[in-house]
Amino acid sequence: QVQLVESGGGLVETGDSLRLSCVASGLTLSRNNMGWFRQAPGKAREFVAAIKWRGGIYYANSVKGRFTISKDNAKNTVYLQMNSLRPEDTAVYYCAADTQDNYYFTSAGVDCWGQGTQVTVSS
Repeated sequence: QVQLVESGGGLVETGDSLRLSCVASGLTLSRNNMGWFRQAPGKAREFVAAIKWRGGIYYANSVKGRFTISKDNAKNTVYLQMNSLRPEDTAVYYCAADTQDNYYFTSAGVDCWGQGTQVTVSS
């Protein structure tokens, strides 16, 4: 059974940094595509970043240059380093796995979600 467990969320101020972690069990990061989505109150879930096992890292334009996705295959853990945080980054952040190796990393292609971790950025 695949399970994703996020941690690292919290309440920070504008300009601060946070690092989210996602520990995966039941799947191997070296052979699966992983990513992060987020959902703010009253808004649809949106793509944040993805890292594909064949190579390739992708970011939403809104976070490009501020967020960095990485992984440690030995620890089976995916990270999202978030710098220069803004109030509009406030959301629940979800770790996601696409085990079908879809070309695009979209919510429709995700077949396993974490429980989410809250990130709140105060102004």
